[in-house]
Amino acid sequence: MFQNTDLTLNVVKVLGLAAISFAIALSVTPLLTHYMYRYKLWRKNVRQFSPDGSKTPLFSALHKDRETNTPRFGGVLIWLTMVIVAFLFWIISAISENPFFDKLNFLSRNQTWLPFATLVAASVLGLADDILQVFNLGNYVAGGLKFRHRLAVVFLIALAGALWFHFKLGWETMYIPGYGDMYINGFYIPLFVGTMILLFSSGIVDGIDGLSGGVFASIFAAYGGIAFFRGQIDLAAFSAVILGALLAFLWFNIPPARFYMGESGMLGLTTSLTVIAFLTDSVFVLPIIGFVLMAEVASDVIQFASKKFRGKKVFLIAPVHHHFEAKGWPPYKVTMRFWIISFVAAMIGMVVALIGR
Repeated sequence: MFQNTDLTLNVVKVLGLAAISFAIALSVTPLLTHYMYRYKLWRKNVRQFSPDGSKTPLFSALHKDRETNTPRFGGVLIWLTMVIVAFLFWIISAISENPFFDKLNFLSRNQTWLPFATLVAASVLGLADDILQVFNLGNYVAGGLKFRHRLAVVFLIALAGALWFHFKLGWETMYIPGYGDMYINGFYIPLFVGTMILLFSSGIVDGIDGLSGGVFASIFAAYGGIAFFRGQIDLAAFSAVILGALLAFLWFNIPPARFYMGESGMLGLTTSLTVIAFLTDSVFVLPIIGFVLMAEVASDVIQFASKKFRGKKVFLIAPVHHHFEAKGWPPYKVTMRFWIISFVAAMIGMVVALIGR
């Protein structure tokens, strides 16, 4: 009986916080978009060059009417909602004697402090980059922080997280489904750093209306499920709050998008996802659950290598979602098919992660 009661409370906590997050984000968005449009917080010029310095005429033609009239900063909605929900229930649990409200507080030192701090720190960096892009400041071609500067900060965040996991928490193994724990000792540090940088690079998925929101929603839902079945209820609730905010973001981001996520969302999502993957000891299935993200990064790497060593392109435009756009697929078709792939991959990855647990 007590086990059933605990299970019910845990389900209510996770799903209830997801619903509350969705409601708060949905109610905040009209005010947020009002100021976005009032102050024209969008790029003034569409990107003309790729990171390697080559021109991007196909990309410019496809996006000239979208990027210059649609605000960035949509990602603020996600981490702002997380901050509101987290501190709201932390304060309520502190002043209330009702154990139910204490249960809804999901800020805990052993599960959510690290992903919460990572989400906020990386999102602030992304916000600074979006501000520079909107006002055409900085050293990048279209304004904003240079890629290497963003990479350097992400590297420092990743290194801090890796050292905390390895030396403070004593993590030195990686779980492989069907095999068990593999002892990797100090290799844990470069594995953590490399994973965060890889996911940081996958931020290029934010390129079509609704694409990134749907892809990340399925990924965080899968990791929330993994955390729940591992008994990491606070971490599952953390993932659920992000999921709720992502669904609210998606409500306004489906074609035609009311705003774009921008770096203020992508940096926080990719870095905190890294922390969640390691906290759930489910890094091995990350390439499955995040299959679309991996495909995006791989297409960019293949394109760059082919142009450098073969002098020709593999894709019409990289990353791969723009390739399908260039082939004539309507943006909504690319988005919805990528959603389906991401959802199926997330289900498969979640099943694999739970094998042998």
